[in-house]
Amino acid sequence: MSYVDDVRGRLGHALFLRVAGPDGVEHRDRIHGTPGPRWFEPGSPITRVHADASMFIGGLRALLLQTLHPAAMQAVADHSGYRGDMWGRLARTSTFLATTTFGTAADAQQAVEVVKAIHRRVTGEMPDGTPYAASDPHLLLWVHVAEVESFLLAHSTYGSEPLDQACRDEYVAQQGEVARRLGVPDPPVNEAQLNEAVKAFRPELRGTPAAREAVGHVLFRPPLPLLARPPYAALAAAAVGLLPPWTRLPLWLPPAVPVADLLVSRALGTVSTSAIRWALPSDVPQPAA
Repeated sequence: MSYVDDVRGRLGHALFLRVAGPDGVEHRDRIHGTPGPRWFEPGSPITRVHADASMFIGGLRALLLQTLHPAAMQAVADHSGYRGDMWGRLARTSTFLATTTFGTAADAQQAVEVVKAIHRRVTGEMPDGTPYAASDPHLLLWVHVAEVESFLLAHSTYGSEPLDQACRDEYVAQQGEVARRLGVPDPPVNEAQLNEAVKAFRPELRGTPAAREAVGHVLFRPPLPLLARPPYAALAAAAVGLLPPWTRLPLWLPPAVPVADLLVSRALGTVSTSAIRWALPSDVPQPAA
């Protein structure tokens, strides 16, 4: 084995374990190796998007965007382990995504039932006393459309083989199949509907102290060794560069500068995804945050 191959193997292994968790290899073998029917055909848009390194950027972008819904953010702040167990949460999310995209239909449905059971337990109150529930179809729709828009935008910007319009619409429809099983009654089924759904949430979105704390933790205080922070910062900059300009002020992020964002964040995103693509085997699904 050459030195380059050794470095590539070590980097890929470390990255995979960080994202997939200590049981990642076992989960990967079960997801891809278990025979049986799948929800989605190999090579279909959802498998292409979710197997691409652009998902690292899309996942971070989705997480940042989702913080802007006060009820969704309060549920995360009250019940999620993002402060002390950020990587555990990432591993659970990436395993769910991989299972529903690539796993058998039986395993995918079981993963959905587990998430629904967790959602039923996530309840609480907003600071003003308004109740929230993670199983609320409206909140589930927000989480869904923020993720789908982010994954699709990141793939269109940084994916190795961007989708044409027909495949983009199919991707949204395929994601909608999972969303329905999770409790979203009427998810968007094409990109135009997706854009309208995201736009419809604008009046509800704002930057709260909990949102700004989460964004600061994810962007500026990630639980990473010093050597890993520069490449992570490159991914984070690319994710921020894909956020709509109106999100910057509520989240206390630097204002958007179109030329700088295009030149700097796009360059960082391209280099980062290329490096991830080089390090990880092509058959390893990429995670959402």
